[in-house]
Order: sequence, then C-alpha cells, then structure tokens
Amino acid sequence: MILYGVVNASPDSLADFSIVRTPAEARARAESLLADGADAIDLGGQGSTDVATVVPWTDEWARLEPILPVLAPLGVDISIDSWRPEVVHRALEAGATVINAADGMQSDEMWRVAAEHDVPIVLPFLSGPNPREMSMVREDPVQVIVDFFADRLAAADRFGLRHRCILDPGTGFAPSNWPWEERYHYQKRVYSNLGELRRFDLPLYIALPWKETAQHDELLEIVVGQQPEYGRAHFPAKVRTFERRILGS
Repeated sequence: MILYGVVNASPDSLADFSIVRTPAEARARAESLLADGADAIDLGGQGSTDVATVVPWTDEWARLEPILPVLAPLGVDISIDSWRPEVVHRALEAGATVINAADGMQSDEMWRVAAEHDVPIVLPFLSGPNPREMSMVREDPVQVIVDFFADRLAAADRFGLRHRCILDPGTGFAPSNWPWEERYHYQKRVYSNLGELRRFDLPLYIALPWKETAQHDELLEIVVGQQPEYGRAHFPAKVRTFERRILGS
C-alpha cells in the first residue's frame, strides 16, 4: 500500500499531534512520517470536523503557502487536501502533485482545476456537499457509495478525467452527531466490501483508522486485508506492522 502521511496546517485538527505551525515543524513531521514508512505526504490547511473553525480560503492558503516550498524538495508526492478550488489550484502551482478532493469533486469548478493540472485525483464519497454538511447514511452504505461514484465518474467523463481518479469510500468523514458504535458498524460494512468498488476498475484510497482501540485495530486489519492501493495514515509504522503480520510483506 502506498501511504500518505498526514501533515495538518489547520490548528484545530482532532489529531493534534499532526498539527504543524511553522515550515520547520512541517518539514520535521514529514521527515518523521517518511522514516516511519510513509511514501508521500497529505497536507491540509482547513479542518473538516464540526469543531474546526471555517476560515476564508485566503486564510487556508496562507497556512499552506510557506509550507509547500519546504516539503517539495523531499522528492515525494504531496496531496493537497481541500474542498476549495482556489486553494487546490494554488497548491498545485506551488508543488503539490495530487488532489485530495475533500468536496467529493461535486463542482465543475473543481473538475476544471483538475483538468488544468495533469495529476491524480483522490475522489472521496460524501453524503453531503462538503465534510461539514454530511447526513447519516441509513440505507445500505455500499450501494450508496457505488451510486455516488457512478454519478461522479460520469462527471469525470465529461472532463476526460476518469483515468486519473482514485476512489475513497469517505470513511474518514462522518456527521458530527453519528455515535461511534454506529460509525464503527458502518465502517466495518464498507471495509469488508471494498471489492464492490472494483467494478470501476480504479485504484482505492482509504483514510486509515488511527485511534488506539480494539475496534479501530479491527477495522485497520480489515482494510489491510483488502489490499487497497493507497492509504492515508497518521501512524505509518503501525500500518506497516499490520501489513507484515497480515500479508507477510
């Protein structure tokens, strides 16, 4: 699995250990993630949880602009995690190499930015217009996700970009009022059926569970066993340990 290690330039990420406040901190965290088994870096400047303060896109970009120049020389892929086309465009111009589209590519403006830059597109499932406005999925989540991707890939075809898409079932997002037990069963259902997404003949990308509980470890084990092509990891060394144990790699 190609792992993207998480670097957060947003000051209110729930994973507070991933937050960086200066370019030097960003470089140090990125180097640590790569040393622990990450292959690439995922960089974001706007929190997507209900506790995060939504700032103007100009503020989001101000957090990212000084960091990209110190990460680009590392010589690895850098994905820009944002739902704002203005930020994504500027980040790609400044050295980012992958779009991690936190809006689920639900606007033509984001597709136009993607069309302008010859880079891969991580396309996540969302049950709302953005990560902050999501509803609970009460139907069979696997079918809902399949239907969402069928629709979004039809949009990708209009721009000639299907071949650049990487499918993310969106399990890193959840409505703020979704109790953990419900979310756990939801994720277990989705992770156990990732094969259903293979019908699109595109690579898979999973925001990997990172909290230290038995249930999160169970979910991580299920994901690793499904062998997605890409993962987003807060603790890449732990993921590599699971890979060696489960896959013998």
